Amino acid sequence: MNDSPATEVHRAIAEPPSRRPHPYFSFLVKAGIGIAIIAFLIWHFDARPALDVLAHERPGFFAATFALYVAGQVMSTYRWRLLAGIVGLKVRFRELLAYYFVGMFTNLFVPGLVGGDAARAFYLGRRHHRMPEAIACTVADRGYGLVALFWFAAATAILFNDGVLPSSVIAPIVGVGSVVLAGYLASPLIARFARFGPRLLRRAVGAVAPYLHNPSWGLPAIGLSVILQASLAVCQYLLALGLGLKMPLGLFMLVVPVANVFASLPITLNGLGVRETTYLMLFGMAGVSRADAIALGLLWFLATMLGGLLGAIPFATLRLPAIKPGKAEIAA
Repeated sequence: MNDSPATEVHRAIAEPPSRRPHPYFSFLVKAGIGIAIIAFLIWHFDARPALDVLAHERPGFFAATFALYVAGQVMSTYRWRLLAGIVGLKVRFRELLAYYFVGMFTNLFVPGLVGGDAARAFYLGRRHHRMPEAIACTVADRGYGLVALFWFAAATAILFNDGVLPSSVIAPIVGVGSVVLAGYLASPLIARFARFGPRLLRRAVGAVAPYLHNPSWGLPAIGLSVILQASLAVCQYLLALGLGLKMPLGLFMLVVPVANVFASLPITLNGLGVRETTYLMLFGMAGVSRADAIALGLLWFLATMLGGLLGAIPFATLRLPAIKPGKAEIAA
């Protein structure tokens, strides 16, 4: 007898997690990697030109960038709410907004994006005693965001390149976007056959089984994610205007999604160093100076850091309900 998607979610959460490295060790290693990359860039390319460029940023453009970035996170909260409703979690938007910003605050100190996602899933699941569903909708939220990121990067590589980046860069981007599209269309088959695979695969697929069985349910979330990616490119276009740089918006639509793909990898804290290196390479191919590329990366890192710090308010004021966790909550 075949299990229902809800049963797969509970089974995936109930299985004991594998042993992982100590989180403090991971934090120190990846923080050190990010700082080392930045230090190398500053030493190798001379920090003075980049610092001189940073000093010319006009506050009004930086404030507009920050406001647009925060608005994008508010929209992302609405995306998360849509996905939570699919698994029966009817939660007020205001409550989810607080949890979302707690996750942003957590991401400042945990490498990659997993720490923030775990934090907001934990708050949501404990508050409503629905930990499996909270994890499922949070994983789906991150997954659809990455799907949109790869699609957006592939689409902009086709539409906005016009010879700016070489085919050795464009071809892999388009190829990965095509593979992600094929995986999205085949998600019902993946969910069906994953139950015969190894335990790790069953756990990963079982957590998001309701969404895999019905891929059309994710289209609104993907649409909002595409808008978010476009807004992030506009944010960094505004930073360039604040620096007095004459760079077309299409260049940011091309470069920023690719840089976000690399910055989302759990290598350093909040993509520190990875993003600046990617900017240096890709913007350099478009004729942008090293100092301007590094300055843009550092300004964007500062804007996202300030946005994440807003989450310190709900992090300090929210109180989790004192409940006795069951096996599913302990495993999660």
